Amino acid sequence: MANSTNDARESLASRILPQMTFSDGSEASMTGPPPPMPHYLTGEGRAVKRFAIEGNAMLTGGGGTLALTTARALLEHGASGLLLCDISFSAQAVQEIRSLTDDFPSAEVLRIVVDVTDEASLHRAVEQGTTHLGSIDILICFAGVVACTPAIDTSPHEWRRTLDINTTGAFLSAQAVARSLIATKTQGSIIFIASISAHKTNFPQPQAAYNASKAALLSLKGSLAAEWAVHGIRVNSISPGYMDTVLNEGEGLAEAKRVWFERNPMGRMGQPEEVTGAVMLLCSGAGSYMTGMDLRVDGGQCCI
Repeated sequence: MANSTNDARESLASRILPQMTFSDGSEASMTGPPPPMPHYLTGEGRAVKRFAIEGNAMLTGGGGTLALTTARALLEHGASGLLLCDISFSAQAVQEIRSLTDDFPSAEVLRIVVDVTDEASLHRAVEQGTTHLGSIDILICFAGVVACTPAIDTSPHEWRRTLDINTTGAFLSAQAVARSLIATKTQGSIIFIASISAHKTNFPQPQAAYNASKAALLSLKGSLAAEWAVHGIRVNSISPGYMDTVLNEGEGLAEAKRVWFERNPMGRMGQPEEVTGAVMLLCSGAGSYMTGMDLRVDGGQCCI
C-alpha cells in the first residue's frame, strides 16, 4: 500500500501539464475578423445579413417546445438544414416538424432518435447529419430533465440521471460536434441551454440536482470557449427563466407560479419565442466576437 501511494505521488510530481493554445487572431487564423459588409447592401440588407444564420444546426432535445420554436426561427433566419435529435418524439412534435418541412421546402430537416448520454449514439447522429446536410455548423443543447425532490430524499439514481443528461449529455454533444468541426477546419457555434437555476436557488421548489447540473454548464462553456477558440468554435450559454411550456402547466403549480411571478419584475413567464433572439445573436455574425458568454432571458428573475 505504501509503495502504491509513493508511486502515485512520484507520478503526480513528474507529470507535465497539457497546454491550451490560443489563436493569434490573424486573418489566416480561425478567429480572424469577419469580412466587411458588401458595399452594395442597403441599410435593411445589412440588418438582415447581420443576423443571418448560415449552415446547418443540430438541436438536442429537438422534440421539445423551446427547441421546435428555435428550429423555426433558425429557418426563418436562413439556416440551410436542421438535425433534430431526441430520445423520442411525440405525435405533436412530429406534426410540427412536418410543418417545418412544408413551410421551408428548400431546407432539409432531419429527425433522428438520439440518447445524449450515449457517446456512440451521438457520434452516429453527427455522422448522419454531416452526410445528409454536408456539415453541422451549429449545436444547441436543449436536452434536459427536471427533478424537483428535496435534497434529503434525492436518490443516487435521480442525482446521477439528472447530471448525466443535463451536464454530461451536453458535454458529449459538444465534443462530438467539435471533433467534426475541427476535422474539417470549419468554424462553428455551440450553445448550452443553462437556466436561471445556474445563477440562484429556485424558490419554492427544491431541485438541488437540477440546479447543480445547470450551474456546471456555466463553468463548462467557459472552459470549452477557451480551449476551442483556436479552432474557430465559439461556445456560449443561454439561461432561460420560467418559460410558458408544458413543464410549467397544470393546477398543481398554481401556488409556485404565484411565487415566481411575485419575484419577477416583469410579473410573468417567458414565451418560447422570446428565447430565439438570444439564439440568433449567438449563432449569427452579430455574435462573432462573443464566446464564453451567458445570456439570461428571464424577465429580470435573477435581479431579485
